[in-house]
Amino acid sequence: MITKLLIANRGEIACRIIRTARAMGIATVAVYSDADARALHVRQADEAVHIGPSPAAESYLVGEKIIAAARDTGAGAIHPGYGFLSENAGFAQAVLDAGLIWVGPRPSSIEAMGLKDAAKKLMRAANVPVTPGYEGEDQSVERLKQEADAIGYPVLIKAVAGGGGKGMRKVDAAGDFEAALESCRREAKASFSNDEVLLEKWITSPRHIEVQVFGDSHGNVVHLFERDCSLQRRHQKVIEEAPAPGMDEATRADICAAAVRAAKAVDYEGAGTIEFIADASEGLRADRIFFMEMNTRLQVEHPVTEEITGVDLVEWQLRVASGEAIPLKQEELSIDGWAMEARLYAEDPAKGFLPSTGRLEYFRLPYLTRKRRYRNETGVRRGDEISPFYDPMIAKLIVHGATRQDAIEAMKEMTANVECWPVKTNAGFLNLLLYDQEFEEGTMDTGLIGDNLDDFIPDEEASENALQSVAHLVVDRSLGGNATDIRLAHLDTDGGPRSIKGFRLNRAPAEVSIRLSDEQNDYAFAFADQPIDDSLWVEETPHGFMVTDEGVTRMLHITRAGSEGHASAADGAIIAPMPGKVIAVDVAEGDAVTAGQRLLVLEAMKMEHALTAPFDGTVTELSASEGGQVQVEALLAVVEPADTD
Repeated sequence: MITKLLIANRGEIACRIIRTARAMGIATVAVYSDADARALHVRQADEAVHIGPSPAAESYLVGEKIIAAARDTGAGAIHPGYGFLSENAGFAQAVLDAGLIWVGPRPSSIEAMGLKDAAKKLMRAANVPVTPGYEGEDQSVERLKQEADAIGYPVLIKAVAGGGGKGMRKVDAAGDFEAALESCRREAKASFSNDEVLLEKWITSPRHIEVQVFGDSHGNVVHLFERDCSLQRRHQKVIEEAPAPGMDEATRADICAAAVRAAKAVDYEGAGTIEFIADASEGLRADRIFFMEMNTRLQVEHPVTEEITGVDLVEWQLRVASGEAIPLKQEELSIDGWAMEARLYAEDPAKGFLPSTGRLEYFRLPYLTRKRRYRNETGVRRGDEISPFYDPMIAKLIVHGATRQDAIEAMKEMTANVECWPVKTNAGFLNLLLYDQEFEEGTMDTGLIGDNLDDFIPDEEASENALQSVAHLVVDRSLGGNATDIRLAHLDTDGGPRSIKGFRLNRAPAEVSIRLSDEQNDYAFAFADQPIDDSLWVEETPHGFMVTDEGVTRMLHITRAGSEGHASAADGAIIAPMPGKVIAVDVAEGDAVTAGQRLLVLEAMKMEHALTAPFDGTVTELSASEGGQVQVEALLAVVEPADTD
């Protein structure tokens, strides 16, 4: 058995491997770049070795540094995780040549499945169903166009060395083929140093079905059933589940048997995934499910398979790499319930899913309040930095339920309660996806998100529920004698309603009324004439009132009232549009300002951003100071409008 393991990866997968290794009594060695010097996987490992600058090309992708780190620490094995060098046959061979154990398939297996055109030919020989298409050596434009015409449009152009959604183009008509081919080749050359392509028939109602396989050095190969990964955005998986909805036992038996044949065809050892594309226009049928490719590594979504089978796939990897046989036989494996995984990314759906970087001032992954199984896989903690150098996935949310609907409800609760600020996440996007009718019915295909993207983008403004919850907390504290900037009207002598006016909540006027009940100090609240729903958790922070609603964390601010005790209808709150440094403050509290006048300057991303007065008025609050660092959405100043009467 392996006694010391070096993990040639970072983030949540490194932490995941460390957890199993520790449970097995195996010592662990982490590697890290400059950007990851204080990363969670470094803190969790028994030892850690610095391997270079922040860019992956100078650290995590330099095999020589990783092998040297293993030798220097006495690690006898290397686990590559996924991504980076995990499917690099040359690196796998170098590990073996160094006398180390490679926790993965043989380099020859990686090589055999590395090029999509060669893999398809191999699969046809193994009697594995393959999508109609062209994988020929003639790569001339004329031949490729001729083959596309013969296949029939729409067709898919794919880079033979592609992966991760890169080097793929759908072509709907013959007139668009040459331009799409040129674009695909250019991207493939830049990404994989190989501009060769293959053609596939475009499947009209595609479902992405994949089968987890596992082999050992004793000739055994088993499958651990299928996963459905059809919820994708730009060919990147978003939510995965196991088993696949709508899969009957006969179709499952056929497709899983095909996956085992595929693995045996390349003498496969370790964890691998056979990916299929299904034409689901008439439901899932074995004669309409075709081989796409094989991932010769552990998959991001492996936890859903673990949840329905009770197997620890990382433990199996370590045992098989040590020469042991697969712990269970095929007949000993079965499906228990339903599991789902959602990928939590540091990105802003409202801004085209741009990556969101910076310090995790607040970060809390959810837990389920009911008796449901769940787990969170992450490589970060509150206070860590999300850097621009690596993949923006910061966590995986995994749930298990007795039925698919149980799993959906559990995942709704999980995605709704991700707390993260000021770094943005896609939790709100994920939450909206789970309410989609096609998804709930299990009839979605890979085009669902792309065809309906606007439906899944959360509102930028705070919801009524979020406003109410914050208003309730603020008012409740003011009644308890806490100092606030809210002005309270006198209680009516007849015990009637008591109005609380004169403050703005974030960017909108807020008015809360309360009524004393028969019992002393018991109040009923109303916000905008409606009973207050204060079901959301609100945390008062130095930056404002933080509230998470349906997966979106916002920082709301209380600003002072006007001279009449009423909030202005105009928005005078000056909010930081991004994290940055205040490099100039041009006004003081009490100054009169005119519309468009510069109030302060914020420096962010090496650019200066001037923040100006929205109208003529007076600076009634100023919380920013020159040289100070501020977070996104921080309240910097308030301008009260000039009296126009």
